[in-house]
Amino acid sequence: MRLSDVDMSWGTELWDQFDNIAIHTQKGLDFCERYGHFVKERCAIEQEYAQKLKKLVKNYQPKKKGEDDCQLTAYNGFSNMVKEVHDMAGQHEVISENLSSSILKELTQLLQDLKQERKKHLQDGAKQMNHLQAQLAQLERSKKQYEKAFKESEKAAEAHKKADADINLSRAEVEKAKNISLNKQQHCEDCKNEYAAELQKSNSTQREHYTSLMPKIFQQLQDMDERRIARFQDFIRQGAASERSVIPIVNTCIDGMVKAADSISASEDSKIVIDKYKSGFQPPGDIPFEDLSTHTSSESLHRHPNTPKQSLRGDNNKGTFSGNKGKKRGGIFGIFSSSKTDETKEDYSHLPPTQQKKKLNQKIDNLKNVVAKETNEREGMLKMRDVYVKNPALGDPSSLDKQLEENAQKLDKLRQELHKYETYLQQSDNRNGNAASLDTQSHQSHSDESLTHSISDASVASKQESPATPAAHLQLNQNDSPDSTMDNANRSGTYNDEDSFDDGLDDYGAIGTCKAMYTFEAASEGSIDMTEGEEFSIVEQDQGDGWTRVRRSDGVEGFVPTSYVECTFD
Repeated sequence: MRLSDVDMSWGTELWDQFDNIAIHTQKGLDFCERYGHFVKERCAIEQEYAQKLKKLVKNYQPKKKGEDDCQLTAYNGFSNMVKEVHDMAGQHEVISENLSSSILKELTQLLQDLKQERKKHLQDGAKQMNHLQAQLAQLERSKKQYEKAFKESEKAAEAHKKADADINLSRAEVEKAKNISLNKQQHCEDCKNEYAAELQKSNSTQREHYTSLMPKIFQQLQDMDERRIARFQDFIRQGAASERSVIPIVNTCIDGMVKAADSISASEDSKIVIDKYKSGFQPPGDIPFEDLSTHTSSESLHRHPNTPKQSLRGDNNKGTFSGNKGKKRGGIFGIFSSSKTDETKEDYSHLPPTQQKKKLNQKIDNLKNVVAKETNEREGMLKMRDVYVKNPALGDPSSLDKQLEENAQKLDKLRQELHKYETYLQQSDNRNGNAASLDTQSHQSHSDESLTHSISDASVASKQESPATPAAHLQLNQNDSPDSTMDNANRSGTYNDEDSFDDGLDDYGAIGTCKAMYTFEAASEGSIDMTEGEEFSIVEQDQGDGWTRVRRSDGVEGFVPTSYVECTFD
């Protein structure tokens, strides 16, 4: 028979171990308290570990969001990995919170209840033990009294027997001895009866004590201890469950780290570095041979007034001959002078060509997004106004006029700024293209020159060259073509009536009609006034700069804001 098959009861098996049971139950409570200290320190360790992980993440998490380094895959991979570590730290906080709320709190309450229950049971047991001991003491006293009375009775009977046998004693003395013996026998019999009653009472008390009262108390203590052990078992399982519950999230964080590592690409980072630092300049050509024997004539050639000693890459490689005007003061004067070339310019011309084009494209994209947003808002307000016009009960259409006017002004400013940066981009493309072609021609001419040219040949070449090369003409070829110059003047609304280009525009036929939604007063040359409700013929459609070329019925032409008119094209 297995031990578990037997009903193991403390009241039956440990009927005489009340003190040891009291010690055992106290040790059990002390053990639970120790476990509570363990859980408390575990929570502190998890919390401290989480805080240190978060501090580590804070110290190494990239803080500057606008840096170009943020585009690198290695940079982003590290940043994502650090975020996963932060999430793992949060899971350790979850473990600490679960242990504290579900275990430590309940364990503290359990210990408090068990201590009170144990105290009550031990008090009941001590009370029953005291009651039994008192009854046994009473039995012992009655037994001693019976023994004393029995001895005195025997002594009195012996005295009576001697007195009755003594012929010298009077009858009265013999009668006295007899009475004393009878009294002692009666007292002995009373003590005997009292002793028998106390014995019966003590046996009953002792039987009830060991068969009913104390086993009940022992059973209560046993139930209490088993309940403590069962709850202790549950606490350990809850702790394991708390950790198991965060394992999927921790595994997800680890998967995120692996994903962050997989997202790193060395070739992609190399491409990003190229895009970041590429200047767009052409590599330098071959260095020409300098014949020292012709130093004087060559120096006069290089100092020819029509050929300034300045590279096409001067003035931050803008592709224009700037002569010596762009030369910085060297030496000690450079310490105190401010470098204006380092200042950020509106057209980003302080940057290399490729970086300038990149910045301009970013600026243009941002402006287009803002224009699209404002245009959508305007369309929404126009639809709302139409609803108000059709159903005045919903609202006053005139309440939106101010908002529409503000929106139109904002759109005009945004489109003008967009056109400005598109012009900058076009000028940059033209300038860089011309500069590259000039560099190529210069490199080819240097490589084709023969080292055997004489000073006389160089002098003849310099005399045959034209006496002057206007800088304005070079800048025109390198910055703006004539078509682009007239196109920019046309878009800004400042053009000359005497230009043949403008005369050609007067011959344009109407491509549609438009109706003024608002009153407009011309504030710049090339624009015309209009009143609300006035109708025009459209001569030229909006080219993206926010202006539309129209013609009145009297033949007067000019530009009006596109957002101020409602257009209908044929």
